[in-house]
Amino acid sequence: MDLQLQNKVAIVTGASKGIGLAVVTALAQEGVRVVAASRGQGAELSELAERYAVQPVAVDLSTADGPAKLVESAIAKFGRVDILINNVGGTHMQAGFLSISDEDWYRTFDMDVMSTVRASRAVLPHMLEHRSGVIINISSVNAHLPVTQIMDYCAIKAALTNLSKALAEEFGPQGVRVNTVSPGTVLTPQWDAEGGNADLIGTALGMDRETVLSQLPKMNNMTINRLIQPAEVAAIVAFLASEHAAAIVGADYIVDGGTLKAVI
Repeated sequence: MDLQLQNKVAIVTGASKGIGLAVVTALAQEGVRVVAASRGQGAELSELAERYAVQPVAVDLSTADGPAKLVESAIAKFGRVDILINNVGGTHMQAGFLSISDEDWYRTFDMDVMSTVRASRAVLPHMLEHRSGVIINISSVNAHLPVTQIMDYCAIKAALTNLSKALAEEFGPQGVRVNTVSPGTVLTPQWDAEGGNADLIGTALGMDRETVLSQLPKMNNMTINRLIQPAEVAAIVAFLASEHAAAIVGADYIVDGGTLKAVI
């Protein structure tokens, strides 16, 4: 399917690895000019910049002015922003509620919600001026499925999903579509890197990393019995960014391999 995204301008946050890198790749392959935001560039992002119209931008989106500076740099470079993908975020496994400090809550909220608030606030005036634009927020299946070891992340992703719905309601009539994509367990460096979640679980259960990764689909009750690939999430994001999804507003696309069993 031709998504008809050629020469659109997109900002993707958290772009150097995992889902963000896959989204940059998918959009770039569709002819989108991508401003790829991350704290560090990385070899894979540098390679994409050599092959496609990808502009890496080093920025700390946890700061109050980071998202606004990012949007300003994109507009200075390309003159407009058609698509904003708020992907930056992450979690760190804890023993449980009593192990999560105030600082942990604030840090997760700043990264997962306030970065989205600030980037959206910065880009919306430009989109509203043209009565056209797409904002896609990457939430999580854990917005619907609480887990005690990442309780702060779950609660804050639920807030992000709620925010997305409210933004869609306010700005949809003015031509800006806002949707959410909520992945389940995706094979990213957050899981398979040294010191990542698989190592933390392995330490607790007496397993090595590869054993944990092989058992994760069963642990997470995934119907497909395998982990999700970042490109599978990116494919949904690219579709939602296109005019083929023009009637999809305020939706939450769950890409979890069948983890969530409830009808919502």
